[in-house]
Amino acid sequence: MFRWYLTNINESTGSTGNWISDDSNVSLLSSPFEGVHGDSLTVLQAPEFVSFQKGDWPISGEKIPDLVALTMGFSVQEDLSWPGLQAGPLFQRPRANVLVVVRGVDSLALPQSVASYPLENPVPFTLDSVAETVHSLFAEDTPIVLQLAPSEERLYMLGKANAVFEDLPVTLQQIRARLSQDGSVLPSLPLNSLSRNAEADLLFLSEVQVLHDITALLQRHRHLAKDHSPDLYSLELSGLEELSRLYGQDSPQYRDATAILASVLQKFGEELYNLYGSSAVVEVVTVKTFEAPLTRKSRSILQSVQISNPGSPYNLAYQYNFNYAVVFNIVLWLMIGLALAIIAISYNLWNMDPGYDSIIYRMTNQKIRMD
Repeated sequence: MFRWYLTNINESTGSTGNWISDDSNVSLLSSPFEGVHGDSLTVLQAPEFVSFQKGDWPISGEKIPDLVALTMGFSVQEDLSWPGLQAGPLFQRPRANVLVVVRGVDSLALPQSVASYPLENPVPFTLDSVAETVHSLFAEDTPIVLQLAPSEERLYMLGKANAVFEDLPVTLQQIRARLSQDGSVLPSLPLNSLSRNAEADLLFLSEVQVLHDITALLQRHRHLAKDHSPDLYSLELSGLEELSRLYGQDSPQYRDATAILASVLQKFGEELYNLYGSSAVVEVVTVKTFEAPLTRKSRSILQSVQISNPGSPYNLAYQYNFNYAVVFNIVLWLMIGLALAIIAISYNLWNMDPGYDSIIYRMTNQKIRMD
């Protein structure tokens, strides 16, 4: 569905060109462009009917899933009283929403963006609720739902994503082996101070490689970007966090990796926006560190047995959602009304006077009575 790799494919001519061709492009990214600074939410691309207002309104990290749901036209449990997003048309929704979380970055220069907002209370969050909504509303259309964290080998796919990303390398061992094969991103990257043998450097390069493979697989299924079901992508990148921890933020390795990632993210937003026909929302969340650790249970791609609550060992049902009260009242009063109607009809039939026939019986029995 989206092209996030360093070999740009020209749709009209089929020619190829490098996203990052020389060191001069990287040096330009170090200039003080307006972009993501610190913990923040930046909207790289958005269609015209999804209206983001420019301003310094902070948004809490725990509200990011609600924001994503609202941009896709879904309802949320609690109203989001945040002026950064304005109400849009009722019958228009974006074809895709892509959220990229970049961990361990203090300042990421993105030259062009729709809007940028400060992020407060950077607690861990997931888009599981949004994924469940997409799957429940568009189950017959089987939209693409992909949640990916390459460094943690965490992958969750739903719908058509299982067929599209069937050959996607998942483990770090598979990804690093992919770096030495045909189609590797290493020849097209200005590595400079980054090493192909260092563990932290390979982690960052592995994330770029996974994104390259995702876009390469999506290029084979461009028709999926034109269907009526919205697609959801949630990507978490922590390679910069490892580089910062090992080398420090003033190191040349960290600066080179930051420049590469900024260029890739900027081009990724533009390519994805065009691939979905100017109907995709692309957000980037930069967080230096989360306030609490994030733990999630991985699920197998080929898992066939589904329990009602995968997070519970007792196979318990999910907690009731906000629609439960509405459905309960509809069923309750409908059953009460039917019960009262049956009681009233039964009572009148039981106490009916056989001698007091209606006009129908009098007309049909008139000849018999005259005899």
